[in-house]
Amino acid sequence: MSPFDTLLVILCGGVGFTLQGAVGFGMGILGSPMLILIDSRLVPGPVLASSMVFTALLTVRERSAIDLSGLRWAIVGRAAGTIPAAAVLAVLPAEQLSLLFGGIVLVAVAISISGLRVEPRPVSLVVGGALSGIMGTIASIGGPPLALLYQHAPGARVRGTLSSIFLIGTLISLVALTLVGRFGRDELRLTLALLPGVLFGFIVSRRIASRLDRGYTRRAVLTIATGAGLIVVVRYFTA
Repeated sequence: MSPFDTLLVILCGGVGFTLQGAVGFGMGILGSPMLILIDSRLVPGPVLASSMVFTALLTVRERSAIDLSGLRWAIVGRAAGTIPAAAVLAVLPAEQLSLLFGGIVLVAVAISISGLRVEPRPVSLVVGGALSGIMGTIASIGGPPLALLYQHAPGARVRGTLSSIFLIGTLISLVALTLVGRFGRDELRLTLALLPGVLFGFIVSRRIASRLDRGYTRRAVLTIATGAGLIVVVRYFTA
């Protein structure tokens, strides 16, 4: 990447991780569509690897509010969803992956704005975890299915529970990506460009989490993500 591209990556990472630290998710749905336009190699591996670092920090920060019962069921689903997603990544050409990614972004937005109210119970948590595993492994956007379940919970519980799920789920996804040859030395180097955004987002989000208007931020995230997802899809068909 050029120095300018690297600067854009740091900027996207900083904004995405700040949102994730404040509302519980956001890096995948906001940062990933922008990053894939800069360099397609950044998604999913480097975004997942940097997100694992960030979610580890956030899990420690919000550890007292984690829903441990829900965590167990969601992880079962996340592990189950990762296997078919890795198989898709192993056989699908890079050009078609971009199209699939754009479609997943738009599906993620639709889930987030659907207005559905689903309680976080064992069956819904397993299903949500499986969807999160599929979307997270393919496009590093695993937040919306689980955020939908916890959207009416207190902010600290949303951040703590989702971060702990993402931490374990991301590790599973990275192992799967490594096994199918989608995460190696090059992706690890690209991960380094996202780490400044991890640190920035963690520090800044702590100061604004208690005051942030979640509804307003959520609408802004979804608007930007929709635009970026549409750009990816349109670019595929016009290339």
